[in-house]
Amino acid sequence: MKKSILLLLVLTSVSTTFYAQRFITKTGHIFFYSEAPMETIEAHNKQVNAALDIKTGDMVFKVLMKSFIFEKALMQEHFNENYVESDKFPNATFKGKVTNLEEIDFSKAGKYPARVEGTLTIHGKSNPAKATGKFVVGDDMIHSSSKFNIEIADYDISIPGAVTGKISEEIEITVDVKLKEYKK
Repeated sequence: MKKSILLLLVLTSVSTTFYAQRFITKTGHIFFYSEAPMETIEAHNKQVNAALDIKTGDMVFKVLMKSFIFEKALMQEHFNENYVESDKFPNATFKGKVTNLEEIDFSKAGKYPARVEGTLTIHGKSNPAKATGKFVVGDDMIHSSSKFNIEIADYDISIPGAVTGKISEEIEITVDVKLKEYKK
């Protein structure tokens, strides 16, 4: 009986430790910006799911493409119907790892540079991706931010001839998420 109670206490503390290593959000923010001579395009998405395992450095993001909001409704319609084909490819994802995990002390408040590598999938096309950014560790959260560029051709997103030159072939993406400790 005593062994059973001891085993139960050990398993409970191990599972609590495991979950305390995960930080998540469902309200992250991704912003993209494209500037070309004829048109500046920007959109915000504040329904970004993200998770970080501070023990392994595993990091994942999932973004519903239809949740990007544009200033002009027509841009939003063209983005979803003609460019990223949101009905066919509803999500963009990133699966990767913090590569400088040994330089970050998630148990101590402060700002830490971060390097992340993984696979970015947009429009059904996956490519290796690298980004630098930072983690700001606080008492009950981890604020993660980064800015990087992608080439839309790398994701099989084509620009119709009628708008060539109006839309940049490179998009700047800004990621800003506040991750809270996952409690089961």
